[in-house]
Amino acid sequence: METFELLRTNLLSPMVLAFVLGIVATLVKSNIEIPEPVYKIIGVYLLLSIGIKGGTELAGVKLAEFIGPACVALGLAVAIPSWSYLILRRLGRFSIANAAAIAAHYGSVSSVTFITAISLMKEFNQPYEGFIPTLASFMEWGVVVALFIARWRLKRTASLKDVLIDTLSGRSVVLLMGGLIMGVLIGEKGYKQIEPFFGDLFRGVLTLFLLEMGMVAARQLREFAKVGPFMVAFGILMPILHGIIGVSLGTWVGLSLGGSFVMGAIAASSSYIDAPAAVRAALPEANPGIYLTSSLGITFPFNIIVGLPLYYEFARWLHG
Repeated sequence: METFELLRTNLLSPMVLAFVLGIVATLVKSNIEIPEPVYKIIGVYLLLSIGIKGGTELAGVKLAEFIGPACVALGLAVAIPSWSYLILRRLGRFSIANAAAIAAHYGSVSSVTFITAISLMKEFNQPYEGFIPTLASFMEWGVVVALFIARWRLKRTASLKDVLIDTLSGRSVVLLMGGLIMGVLIGEKGYKQIEPFFGDLFRGVLTLFLLEMGMVAARQLREFAKVGPFMVAFGILMPILHGIIGVSLGTWVGLSLGGSFVMGAIAASSSYIDAPAAVRAALPEANPGIYLTSSLGITFPFNIIVGLPLYYEFARWLHG
């Protein structure tokens, strides 16, 4: 009964309802539109908010508490794109370029899924570790791992320098890490001065953001025929597997219930903002209709509506 109550709470949350509204609005061809400059400002606000808040909490964390989760995050950044690539090549029979492109998306982090998971913990009054945004930044290295595999298998001698720079200078990494540094420097006292804007308004702004994301995801639904049944199954089963692994490893290294849940949500997510830019530059022959539809049209809606409650329930079970 608790599981069904958790699922009901998530489905009836303002964020998820706004996401569903965005899907419906697109399917009925409504003219609702959020201007792109406003959408980008909202994205910056959400990422910076999480970074700053995490930084204020990070200041009091001991190094010993951080080392284990950091190693897990870096390990997952290597493992997830590697085994995703092998599955896509061996079972899916995809080309090297397409397999690596999809693996890059699943090896990276969906900042919106991460933000929604953080918001869900706030809604449940469930604390989580302040260094969690740093772990999300570490796992962005999954893009580099997947593209390294592609260059190695395609026998390309070009340097990965540009991919590395693009990854480290990506919006999510810069805003999360920059916000963390800001939060550490200003501390709790400084944060109280900006809390009415970066704290109290957070969930309201996220609701507006997910309305737009629902419309974006719905546009990808038309591409389902291109990805085929294998990618539909991949886009649902792999997040579940990664979510379970992320929660389990987070619990193993001593993260709290909320922290291990967010670790699972990060591992289960699939990027569709930062990863596509790197993939387009490094693997122009890869088909965007496959990797974008899988990430944005299948995995993202699944995680937002069903996946997050599942990972949280699993975290609750592991923590007794």
